[in-house]
This record gives sequence, structure tokens and C-alpha cells, in this order.
Amino acid sequence: MSLKVGDKAPDFTLVSQTANGPELVTLSGLVGKSNIILLFVPMAFTGGCTAEFCEISRGISEYDSLGATVLGISGDNPFAQEAWAKKEGITITLLSDYEHKVTEAYGVAYDSFLPEKNLIMGGVPKRSAFIVDKAGLIQYAEVQEHPKDMPNFEAIKETLRGL
Repeated sequence: MSLKVGDKAPDFTLVSQTANGPELVTLSGLVGKSNIILLFVPMAFTGGCTAEFCEISRGISEYDSLGATVLGISGDNPFAQEAWAKKEGITITLLSDYEHKVTEAYGVAYDSFLPEKNLIMGGVPKRSAFIVDKAGLIQYAEVQEHPKDMPNFEAIKETLRGL
């Protein structure tokens, strides 16, 4: 079961690949500094995930002006994420949930990802969006069952305006 508005956001530490090498990012280290948007996507180098993160990257100044830090999370390893970001011009911080522990903690893991296409991979994150406020509470939660369905970014921005 996924988390809902009002729940305390589970803390995590994940790896982000930066120009200076791997860097650990801990949610609790960011809480209190800004509101945080967590965007879970199924996997790097796919059409929908690339479109989502490229669009967010192009519009990052709007999220900055709303006082939000945007983090993208997938189950890909950090080196694949780095190659994806470079190839596609993705500028948001990408976090590797390679072991799917954060995906499970947030309740957004597929039991079996697209079995109708023979992609039987459990633990892959559903396309999801959460806003974690400065107190560490979830203020927005949206989980898509189909990987092609995008989060409602207007609703996300409206929620941020109210925080």
C-alpha cells in the first residue's frame, strides 16, 4: 500500500552519480531546507521516463521558485542514470534505488512489470510523485498503475504554492 497525505515520509539514503563521483543523498538531510518532490519512474532510457525528466529539467526554474527540490528515483544503477542524464540533458538529481528498498518503503513497487510484454521484473517502481514538506510529512501522493500515465504536474505545483 502506498503512502498517503499526512504520512511521515520514510527516510532513505541513495546514491547519485555526480561529476565528482558517487554522492550519498539522504532525505532527512534535505528535510527542513525545502519542500521535496520525489518522482519515481520505472526505468532509464524509456520513452515516458525520458520525456518526464526532460520536461521537469526544462522547467526546473519554476520548481525552484516554488521552493522545491526535485529528486528522480529509479531502480537503475547510478552509472546508467549518469549516462541517461548526459544523453538526454536531464539535470535533476537522479537517485539509484537499485535494491528497490525505497520503492518498497513508499509502496510503489510493481509485483510484475508489464507481464503482458514479458517484462516480468518485480520491484520496478510505478510512476509516482510525492511532495515531502519541510517537516518531513507527505503533502501530495500520486501513484500511476500504468507506466505511460504521467503525474499531474499542475496539481503538484498547486500543492507547492499552498505550502
